Amino acid sequence: MTHTTTDQPTRRAGGAVVPVLAFAGIVVAVMQTLLVPVIKDLPQLLGTAPSNATWVLTSTLLSGAVATPIMGRLGDLNGKRRMLILSLAVMVVGALISALTSDLITMIVGRSLQGFAMGAIPLGIGLMRDMLPREKLGSAMALMSSSIGVGGGLALPAAALVAQHANWHALFYGAAGLGVLAIALTLFVVPESPARAAGTFDLPGAIGLSTGLVLLLLPVTKGSDWGWTSGTTLGLFAAAIVVLLLWGVMELRVKAPLVDLRTTARREVLLTNLASIMVGVSFYVVSLVLPQLLQLPTATGYGLGQSMVVAGLCVAPLGLTMMFTAPVYARLSARYGPKTTLILGMLIIALGYGGGLGLMDAAWQTIVTSVILGAGIGLAYSSLPALIVGAVPASETGAANGLNTLMRSIGTSVSSAVIGMVLANTANNVGGKAIPTLHGFHVSFLIATAAVAVGLLLALFLPGQRASAVSQLRASSEEDANLERAEEVLRSFRGRVLGADGAPVPRAKVTLIDRRGRQAGATLSAEDGSYALAVPAQGPYVLAARAAGHAPLASAATHPGEDRPVDLDLSLPGETVPA
Repeated sequence: MTHTTTDQPTRRAGGAVVPVLAFAGIVVAVMQTLLVPVIKDLPQLLGTAPSNATWVLTSTLLSGAVATPIMGRLGDLNGKRRMLILSLAVMVVGALISALTSDLITMIVGRSLQGFAMGAIPLGIGLMRDMLPREKLGSAMALMSSSIGVGGGLALPAAALVAQHANWHALFYGAAGLGVLAIALTLFVVPESPARAAGTFDLPGAIGLSTGLVLLLLPVTKGSDWGWTSGTTLGLFAAAIVVLLLWGVMELRVKAPLVDLRTTARREVLLTNLASIMVGVSFYVVSLVLPQLLQLPTATGYGLGQSMVVAGLCVAPLGLTMMFTAPVYARLSARYGPKTTLILGMLIIALGYGGGLGLMDAAWQTIVTSVILGAGIGLAYSSLPALIVGAVPASETGAANGLNTLMRSIGTSVSSAVIGMVLANTANNVGGKAIPTLHGFHVSFLIATAAVAVGLLLALFLPGQRASAVSQLRASSEEDANLERAEEVLRSFRGRVLGADGAPVPRAKVTLIDRRGRQAGATLSAEDGSYALAVPAQGPYVLAARAAGHAPLASAATHPGEDRPVDLDLSLPGETVPA
């Protein structure tokens, strides 16, 4: 895939950019969590059967899964800030639609539109990568990646409080208000990234991926209602496999695909995405189990008899701990690398679930479990975007992180389906109502532990990051960052693009081509005609320059491993300029 910018961040963002982008991520999490306190009441509130009411949740999941990689790619092509604002705007429209209706179909439409906000997470990470200096990038991406858990943990008690004391439609008005605030802050604080990917939007690829994801996630989320061995469930799974395989073949033949499968197939990207599924599975288990355990009546012998609000407060430390883990992650990753922090995070998650098997007898014990799991999930979630960013070009950051976010969503979807089935099959029937059992909770925690073990095994096989990626993410002080920038100058072509009169040529496209004829990088010259292109290794290259109103130029240049400017004179087409 071609791209038009270097992999270097532009470093022109203000100090408020990180909290504003993180706030946008938290708003997205609030949108996902706001209906949790009223899930069991949805059939009555919407006047429909329980199996139909679940579509209110399923529709958001499906639209979010479809929108995440698509919005990431559109951000790479058209501007990440622009697509971030669009994602939030669609969410606000969806929230207002849901706030004004109690009709099932209209509610599903509104919730489907709200799912588009899921694209805000990878877009925010991409903006950070494009604009922040290295010494701030690690902790910023960690906070953005963890915002989905932070928002979910903080929103649960707030949503429960609103649901107990106000009309449930107020939840949607609150989400819409937060969305409008996030849009306003983004407009005033966050600059647009100049990084762009070349090419056009792959519409057939978007349709194929969307179809495949819907065919895959529908039976995952509805399998319990339809029956896991029913013809509908098995037929949809089979159709998903066929569609996704055909989509993959098509993407490999497209010059500018929606998802660059060759990049995705790299060991570091593939293993990171697979590990992300396992982290997603483990994250959602605690959100499903602990609120139910806390709210079950003490008459069951194991329920803790807490109110909806208290249950939310007991689980809230999960999100708070994830938020405070971000700066800790930055220090650990700067010293040991994101692979090590991912492994450490998964070990802590395993410890949290293993210890949680014996910590279900009091409300304070659930808080301890939430804190431990929050620390582990925070470290794991924070490591994922760093691993992805270190493995892909800057022009593919949005699409690559969109796919990684999708993997996490698939993990939570699988977790919801599997844990829901386990709790239903182990429940006791009391007065015609299914009551989850302690045995079901224990089995759920064991499933989460097994998922973490698989993720840990995958993480162990991750390769060590390339020097360029490590240097981008490991700088822990201003002095280290300055030293690394000086080293980069020695590994780059730089100079100016000049016109016939010797005047600088702004916005000229400069492309670096290696000895095999492959593009090794590209950028646009600045207003003063200056350009800089990182060089993967010493050796011969061709520098090609093109600008409107000027003849194109192709110049042979060999990078000697030292600082030596190379000016490109567009008045000399075809002239060889020695490095």
